[in-house]
Amino acid sequence: MFARERVLQDPAPNVALGGMNRLECGSMNHEPFRVIPSSGSREGQQILSLRGALTSTSSPVFIEALHQIDSPSLIIDMTAVPSMDSLAIGALVREFVSCHKSGRKLGLVGLNHRVHNVLQLTGVAPLFETFDTVEAAEAALT
Repeated sequence: MFARERVLQDPAPNVALGGMNRLECGSMNHEPFRVIPSSGSREGQQILSLRGALTSTSSPVFIEALHQIDSPSLIIDMTAVPSMDSLAIGALVREFVSCHKSGRKLGLVGLNHRVHNVLQLTGVAPLFETFDTVEAAEAALT
């Protein structure tokens, strides 16, 4: 299991804060990107809650968090993700392929209109099971 919140802020190196490891990358008038891992309500489920824009700058932190997950079910809560770019889409598709090959389940939660449209326009939306809430994803991905 992985219990460290990751925050991206440039150019500071890793800074340990109260048992959490933070990578920080600030941007103008925007909250820094964060990945907050937690266990699901059911055994074998892991949740990654993302906060902030998922872009080429923040994708490495997201990818690092994905590499640390090996649970049978992964839920990515994107409720607080206002936008994403092509590098982030690539990371999601790679995670889908990894989960598919290993028999793991993957669900995306809380896609806003903008994020959903990007996935639709790029043609990758049908790859992902999407849910309105984390609870719905937990129930479906058992």
